[in-house]
Amino acid sequence: MRKIKLIIGLMLFFNIFSGTLYAQTKAINTEDSLLKDSIYIANKKKVSNFSLKQFDQLFFEFSSKKGMPDFILTKKEFYNYTIQIGAFSDRLAVLYPAEKEAAEASKRKWFAESYQDYLLSKASHK
Repeated sequence: MRKIKLIIGLMLFFNIFSGTLYAQTKAINTEDSLLKDSIYIANKKKVSNFSLKQFDQLFFEFSSKKGMPDFILTKKEFYNYTIQIGAFSDRLAVLYPAEKEAAEASKRKWFAESYQDYLLSKASHK
């Protein structure tokens, strides 16, 4: 009986503890999610009208700025690039219906980019 109480107590403790950690992680991501959503809404129409040349320019501009060792993008700049690049996948999905799944995967990848990961990668290169 004592072992059962101990096991139940430990399970309850870990359940509460993991829920608390999850809630803290979610609160941090909410701020970024709100910023990402607002950028997506503001740029969706503009990006859907991009030519391939404009998209390439945006992509290479982001890549070059991201690769500069002494230059750090602000959170808004970083998400502005990643969300616009991801939003271009919506246009590709419409133009190439056979590639819709690949376009959705690309969009999810770009939307999942994290500013914290970007800062950590910058710090590790110094």
